[in-house]
Amino acid sequence: MTFPVFVIVLSAALLHAGWNAVIKVRLDPFLAMTLLCAACGLIALPALCVTGLPPAAAWPWVATSVVLHLGYYVCLSEAYRRADMGQIYPIARGSAPLLTVVLSLVLLHETMSAGALAGVALLGCGVVLLSLRGHRHSASRNRLALGFAILTAIMIAGYTVVDGVGARTAGQANSYAAVLFVLDALPMLVLCLYRHGLAGMAPMRRFLLPGLAGGAMSLVAYWIVIWAMTVAPIALVAAVRETSVVFAGLIAVFILKEPFSRVRAAATALTVLGLVLTRLF
Repeated sequence: MTFPVFVIVLSAALLHAGWNAVIKVRLDPFLAMTLLCAACGLIALPALCVTGLPPAAAWPWVATSVVLHLGYYVCLSEAYRRADMGQIYPIARGSAPLLTVVLSLVLLHETMSAGALAGVALLGCGVVLLSLRGHRHSASRNRLALGFAILTAIMIAGYTVVDGVGARTAGQANSYAAVLFVLDALPMLVLCLYRHGLAGMAPMRRFLLPGLAGGAMSLVAYWIVIWAMTVAPIALVAAVRETSVVFAGLIAVFILKEPFSRVRAAATALTVLGLVLTRLF
């Protein structure tokens, strides 16, 4: 991965931490997720008019990604319903790059040096360690939240590999990303309407501006990732993206004034060391 791509993916990680914070507004997590998806689709629609549709060979990957993204949105919202972002976000995002490495090595036969593999492992361990500070509620509720967080990680690994291959198959990332964001919004809106009805979706109106801001951050962050996976190994891009957990922690310390605990310090150190190894090797 070249240094410019590395820096751009880091910026995507910062944006990713921002939109996940939006999910924890005082709104039902599934409604918040639906609002973000709808915002992404609305913002991507004009871009689709410019980029045009991807070639036919990419459409099976687009369809598969839409299904996996739907599973991701549902699992993540159910996890956030049961536990804090501080517990769910690191588990979901920290496990995902490790799973992505396995998928890319086994299914795509991508090659990675021993140093890069060690970097990804350290990075994953660092972000998972951050979850130790997020316990809340009874053990049974935490176990259920943990299950949804792990399912979320599986979905993330799945759609990351699918989108990397899909964008490469399309020949360029822009048309693939634009149509993916537009189509992603449709099943979420239908499912939300089925679960909550029009009256149940009314509370989303109070959060239109945060929803649009979060949707814009989500769209730009993942659009960058899709592009990066066409010019760098998928597993490395996925690993660097998960430094969003560190950015979320820094936001919590310096903006929200949360304490910088020893666990958080150790986790941050592991993550930074992992980043250095992935960059050097």
